[in-house]
Amino acid sequence: MPTPKFILELREKIGHDLLWLTGLTGVVLNDAGQVLLVQRADNHRWSLPAGILEPGEQPAVGLAREIQEETAIEVEVDRLLSIESLPPAAYPNGDQVQFLDLTFRCRPLRQSAEPRVNDDESLDVRWWPLDTIVDLADLTARDHVSIRRALSPEPQPAYTT
Repeated sequence: MPTPKFILELREKIGHDLLWLTGLTGVVLNDAGQVLLVQRADNHRWSLPAGILEPGEQPAVGLAREIQEETAIEVEVDRLLSIESLPPAAYPNGDQVQFLDLTFRCRPLRQSAEPRVNDDESLDVRWWPLDTIVDLADLTARDHVSIRRALSPEPQPAYTT
């Protein structure tokens, strides 16, 4: 997926300066005890599906859109898992960003749905058995924490006070 138009327009005005964006992350769990993961094209690592909220878009709607765009899986958003400010980062072209990330637990609308690479952001997309992701070194500590939160019965989202 190309850089969203609104970001390109902002970059024309601010150059590479730090841009504050709302990020969305989805922990998609199916009834077979699997989690949906994507292999990113930029760094070849496996991760949870994620994206950027468009201006005026509702977060749950935006996340469902992002997951469908990346994996061809249609989801229902169940609940908010966490709200957190991520550390600033820089892209290879020098663009600086910082995300306020909203992570949600989701479930596929069709339990038998097979994911596929649906855009140019991913190299592979698949359901991973939850008992095998412990050994998946590609997943960040943050992704592991998000999956644990999605499996927890705790209904309140996590946030730093």
